[in-house]
Amino acid sequence: VQLQASGGGLVQTGGSLRLSCAASGRTISRDAVAWFRQAPGMERSFVAGINRSGGKIYATDSVKGRFAISRDSAKNTVYLQMDSLSSGDTAVYYCAAGPSVISSNVRNQHAYAYWGLGTLVTVSS
Repeated sequence: VQLQASGGGLVQTGGSLRLSCAASGRTISRDAVAWFRQAPGMERSFVAGINRSGGKIYATDSVKGRFAISRDSAKNTVYLQMDSLSSGDTAVYYCAAGPSVISSNVRNQHAYAYWGLGTLVTVSS
């Protein structure tokens, strides 16, 4: 599986971006999928995820109400809609997929088998 993340860029505080993560090689419709981010000088951290069945969505507290993760199985693509962006959201964003990730591990980056290269989001004040 190859994951291609796109949609990053420069945006002003309060603006919006939609990240896309297109998968190729096989379907990820039954994988757990997630977005992580790594800010400068920081470790990579969980942002949002969907479990394998798609029945549950997870998000870190700092993005709840502002970010929304979704999956389009027909397009084999995962999205991250980001609204009300602030400087604290500046980071490289990575998408990940894993066929064996159980629900309790959706937030655990080490549980994912496949990763995209990342897309940079810069929020300016």
